[in-house]
Amino acid sequence: MRDVLPFDPVPDAQASDIDLRLAARLASLRQEHGLSLDALAQASGISRATLSRLERGETSPTASLLGRLCTVYGRPMSRLLAEVEADPARLVRHDEQSVWVDPETGFRRRGVSPPAKGFSAEMVLGTLPEGAAISYAAPPVGGLEHHLWMLEGRLDLTLDGVAHALSPGDCLRYQLAGASRFSCPGPEARYLIAICRP
Repeated sequence: MRDVLPFDPVPDAQASDIDLRLAARLASLRQEHGLSLDALAQASGISRATLSRLERGETSPTASLLGRLCTVYGRPMSRLLAEVEADPARLVRHDEQSVWVDPETGFRRRGVSPPAKGFSAEMVLGTLPEGAAISYAAPPVGGLEHHLWMLEGRLDLTLDGVAHALSPGDCLRYQLAGASRFSCPGPEARYLIAICRP
């Protein structure tokens, strides 16, 4: 039976709790790395104004923007999102699992694995709407190992220029080394990714 994931867009005037925690973490990461907004803008290719709004929680970051920031900070997006969890636990019930929605594409990311430090693998459930696409210029951490298992729909995944058309039941194992692009020709794609840090 299909697992129905919530999709409640956050109004521009009111950020969600996870967006506010994410904004604070992005600001602290920049400080930890000793970067000014100008230096981060140059390293990430994101405008200074956008970075400032992200860190103040005035706008929700897209998956593409988070991907660029994670590349600068050298951490997977899943780790960044796990760091903003309020109270990490060993067991996280379905209704307590963190769901992040990309405001640009409608992509939904559910953190299936309980967030924890010291572990090198985690599982993420992705749902990409029909017609949506997300591109990443570079991996956040070189050599990340992914095991992507298609649950429903269709997904076209391009890795370093090589396209893979995935259907339900297909499983693709790969290591991230360069650019990647996730696109859904339809119907909506649901997939589980096991992410293993090198």
